Amino acid sequence: MTDTGLQTLIDRELSFIRGVRHGFFTRNGGVSDGIYASLNTGYGSNDEAYKVTENRQLIIDSLGATSLNSVFQVHGKRVERVHRSWAREATPRADAMVTNKPGIAIGILSADCAPILFCDPKARIIGAAHAGWRGALAGVVEATINEMCEMGAQSDSIIAAIGPTIGPLSYEVSETFLEPFLARSQKNAVFFREASRAEHFLFDLPGYAISLMKDLGLDKVSWTGHDTFADNERFFSYRYGHIHGQPDYGRMLSAIMIEK
Repeated sequence: MTDTGLQTLIDRELSFIRGVRHGFFTRNGGVSDGIYASLNTGYGSNDEAYKVTENRQLIIDSLGATSLNSVFQVHGKRVERVHRSWAREATPRADAMVTNKPGIAIGILSADCAPILFCDPKARIIGAAHAGWRGALAGVVEATINEMCEMGAQSDSIIAAIGPTIGPLSYEVSETFLEPFLARSQKNAVFFREASRAEHFLFDLPGYAISLMKDLGLDKVSWTGHDTFADNERFFSYRYGHIHGQPDYGRMLSAIMIEK
């Protein structure tokens, strides 16, 4: 049987908050095998559902949560306010969650996109957002912070951390990819650098997400610095799998919860 010792990354600032637990879980420490080895948490993959369920339970147990809520991610900006646990068949279509309810872990799936965890330690409000380039451009980061503030958080009190995501040296894009970013602001050119291929660029997704959060008044914002594409042993990566001809890919989970 696969070793079930979870390998989890922790953000330093979030780890200092009393009564809040979080983790950026790697692909290691679960029960799945093959291309999904081993902590695949994505029901949207073709992995066996019971293994995904068992992997999620390992995370629930690790966090000491009563349950784990995730969303059916659609690369948009809808934020779900969490009042209670929901069953898998009732999973809402959204790309972020916020809550002040203790015991319920809220988790974001990723395999290159940026998972972002938020916490206002004073207001005891947490959030989790899925920010790929589409969602980031659509406003999911701003929408999550705004929803937290509507619940009573203050932007200058919110601490945010980006987990493993495709890094700025790995995210090669075509020239047309730049257009919507530059249409939004010419200042976004700073997040692109020329790639080795002609008319291609490297995009700094975590840098772009950090800039969005700082523009909204967040002071403590960080990225773990882990590149999903560059380290296939530790992380699932949609792009890595696609380039190497894999038929499907697993999903990692990043979660945060308020302790009871």
